[in-house]
Amino acid sequence: MAHPKRRQSNTRTAKRRTHDKAVVPAIVVCPNCGGWHLSHTVCPECGYYRGKLAIEKEAAI
Repeated sequence: MAHPKRRQSNTRTAKRRTHDKAVVPAIVVCPNCGGWHLSHTVCPECGYYRGKLAIEKEAAI
């Protein structure tokens, strides 16, 4: 396996590591029920996505 002949500079290392960071998830309020859910996903509270019923949710007793 090949080995580097010279040490990588700090700038070059930092350029490679610019994408290694934590990302805050995009959380939005559901317009149907007012619950919080991830953006571009079906609301786990009511089952609606973009104003239409996507999955049937059982009614709480």
